[in-house]
Amino acid sequence: MPRISAATVADHRANQHAALLEAAREILAAEGVHALTPAAVGARIGLARSSVYRYFASTADILAQLVEDAFPRWSARLRAAIAPTGPDSSLPGRIRAYGRAALDFVGSPDYALIPALQAIGLPGECRVRVDELHGALIAPLADALREAGADHPALRAELAWGVLRAGARRLMPDAAAPDPEPAAANADADDIIEITLDVLTRALR
Repeated sequence: MPRISAATVADHRANQHAALLEAAREILAAEGVHALTPAAVGARIGLARSSVYRYFASTADILAQLVEDAFPRWSARLRAAIAPTGPDSSLPGRIRAYGRAALDFVGSPDYALIPALQAIGLPGECRVRVDELHGALIAPLADALREAGADHPALRAELAWGVLRAGARRLMPDAAAPDPEPAAANADADDIIEITLDVLTRALR
């Protein structure tokens, strides 16, 4: 029986689950979805495969749990970024703060979830849940636009997310999108962020 290193069995299981999720996030970010298996996750923290299956039924289950862990955290971060309490409480200033927080997602290990979800087939109910959580990422922007009196705020926010996704693709280390402008292809990360935020705020005027 595994040694219990917490005050209660429930605490021990919660700690072990958190450690497994962190190990899964590291494997996904460093090696990709094809390296992500219950056995690999358990091996990273020294837990037998049979014990790992108490927490994860499959690779798809690991991804689903990573999404449940990551997306609400980023949703809260985006909502805090766009709240009218920062140094620039104007709508353009709030939109820029939201956009910058969204682009921060690209540099985090959580971003590896995006290509992973595209590469692996999730069960239908999991896909519905992923769509719900993705909607929660866009909701803070839609709410801010609605409060400002914009028409069709949900549509505007969804389209604006497309701008952020395009900027995010440029920020990826292995981005290989064709670019007819050599100068744009050589843009550094700061330039990409500033251009993306500029386009975002202009699009939502």
